[in-house]
Amino acid sequence: MNSSQELLDHLSRNSSPYQDPLMRIRWDALSSEDYWIPEEAISLFGTPEYSALSGEQKRRLSQYEFLYFISGALWLEGLFMERISRISMHSTGRLDRLNYRLHELREEAGHSLMFIEFMRRSGLDLPERRFPKPRLATLVGRFAPFESSVFWIAVMIGEEVPDRMNRLIHQRREEISPTVHDVVTTHMIDEARHMAHARDTLESCLDTLPAWQKAAYRPLMRHVFRQFVHAFYYPTADIYQLAGLPAGPDYRLLAHNNPRRATFIDTCVDPALQILRAQGLVLNWR
Repeated sequence: MNSSQELLDHLSRNSSPYQDPLMRIRWDALSSEDYWIPEEAISLFGTPEYSALSGEQKRRLSQYEFLYFISGALWLEGLFMERISRISMHSTGRLDRLNYRLHELREEAGHSLMFIEFMRRSGLDLPERRFPKPRLATLVGRFAPFESSVFWIAVMIGEEVPDRMNRLIHQRREEISPTVHDVVTTHMIDEARHMAHARDTLESCLDTLPAWQKAAYRPLMRHVFRQFVHAFYYPTADIYQLAGLPAGPDYRLLAHNNPRRATFIDTCVDPALQILRAQGLVLNWR
């Protein structure tokens, strides 16, 4: 048994028995009196306009930005479930690989149900368009060949980058809602297995990829990476409106020009960039 087979076997064992995320969350602890993400994770944190907000407005903005964040996660889960479903229907390959991917499918479906239940219980008005699906990233996720380097680079980006936000929220449990802490912890534990599988698959794909082909992929993946990061970490204008911020400032522009936000994003994306750099793909998000 080679190392990839051993990893798949290990991941499958750790995915059993399955624990339904809906049963792992303290739903009754959800309160509008709590922050749902730490203040430093709020897009406007560090600006004079943010400092001028009342405590209630800051909390409400944190709540809407968390809803925006899990809306992005819901989009990602949907993309991956679509691809796993398609590949499993026509699979004639190794059973160990199919077995683990079906574990992933079950876990991603559970996460999606968890996010939807959270949105339902939030009691907040949701934006009409919950998340601005990045066009190129969506195309790559839906149509790039499942066994291709391009697809697994996109998967790795899609799993690594939001995971850093999850980890920050998880570490600040005293500052946030217990329900939110349960949601991000549940997501983070399962995604650790998914990321291990994605990294292993990506390394296998890239090991035999010529340097010229990696260079050819770089402009495409740089564009995908930038689209993805900007969509995930810069909320749409309606998030600020729904949070009840005072009229006047262009809050989306303020967030884009906020150096504290850029530093925060650097922290979140650096692990993904290091993994890709080690594989000969030098990308950036700015």
